[in-house]
Amino acid sequence: MSKHKYLTRTVLILSFISLFADIASEMLYPVMPFYLKSIGFTALSIGVLEGFAQFVIGISTGYFGNLSDRLGKRVLFIRAGYFLSAISKTMMALFIYPWWVFFSRFTDRLGKGLRTGARDAILSAESHDEHKGKVFGFHRAMDTTGAAIGPVIALVYLYYHPDDYRTLFFIALGPGLFSVAITFLIREKKFITAKAKAASANFFSFFSYWNRASPDYKKILIGLLGFSLFNSSDAFLFLAAKNEGMEDNYIIGAYIFYNLVYAGFAFPAGSLADKLGMKKTFSIGLALFAIVYAGMSINTSQLSLYILFFVYGLFAAFTEGVSTAWISKHCSREERGTAMGLYKSSSSICLLLSSTIVGFLWMHFSPFVALSSSAVGAVCVIIYFFAGARKIA
Repeated sequence: MSKHKYLTRTVLILSFISLFADIASEMLYPVMPFYLKSIGFTALSIGVLEGFAQFVIGISTGYFGNLSDRLGKRVLFIRAGYFLSAISKTMMALFIYPWWVFFSRFTDRLGKGLRTGARDAILSAESHDEHKGKVFGFHRAMDTTGAAIGPVIALVYLYYHPDDYRTLFFIALGPGLFSVAITFLIREKKFITAKAKAASANFFSFFSYWNRASPDYKKILIGLLGFSLFNSSDAFLFLAAKNEGMEDNYIIGAYIFYNLVYAGFAFPAGSLADKLGMKKTFSIGLALFAIVYAGMSINTSQLSLYILFFVYGLFAAFTEGVSTAWISKHCSREERGTAMGLYKSSSSICLLLSSTIVGFLWMHFSPFVALSSSAVGAVCVIIYFFAGARKIA
């Protein structure tokens, strides 16, 4: 048994930061599609907005991860990122003009781009290979506990104030700013390396890490990005449930249930990945994803909605933290922020395409075509991992 401690002070602080930040974000996430529809957005424009949001993460995460490596600092990026995301919540509620909504969403996602590479690099640095699944699993569990608490607050508020979505954006400011305050507890462990100093400052220079990456990193990244092309915004699952006549409170309740399942299984899934292997664990998650999207394409009852969201929670537990831990094992230590940033950036760009395509299929064909195509895509990625990347654990 390894004597390495995996729940360090820094891991715990970062986990609590994510918990409160997600209380703020997830208080709004399940009601966002309904709020946007109430101010005139269509299914296609919601897809474009969510795709745009992922694109902002994509073009910023890699750059700021690379910049974090070059400057030898992490905490500055984490603190600024959580601050921008916190204030963006109120911004979206102030005005309902489409361009302002896009700008508010841009601010929120820029904040995520600022912090993600630096935060994941710290988590990876704080863990040894035999515990990476546990560390990232624990962080995701805490993050997702916040994602369960947030919708509960939204559910209670909307029970007494139906359709008053805008006030929730102001309420979310509180936990968002508290998460920023906790960032001041992190101790900066400054570092600098020859490679980091020599790295180019070009905005898109983080893409050049591909040329220096290991073959295993490249194979894993290809598979993860392939899945991202089929993994559209969760907003479409909410809209599918809404189309079946589900009331907002039931949908939010199902989302809370999903997050509780996710939070409950994230750490065990990370532990399983350390023992069974990252590829096998992640592939189980992909199979669960396919079941959910195939089921949501034909969902007809409230009971089946809750069953599918339970399975969706398992999918998230088996993939979110696991994928980050998996690829972090194949990063070069001196360019960890850049390598993690490249993964998150490329994934976000693929999600831009995915959400836009699904929105198009939804509008011009049917929800069945849009959702079932994602299910088929997940199965294809499983085949790739066991055929094209079969030697990677």
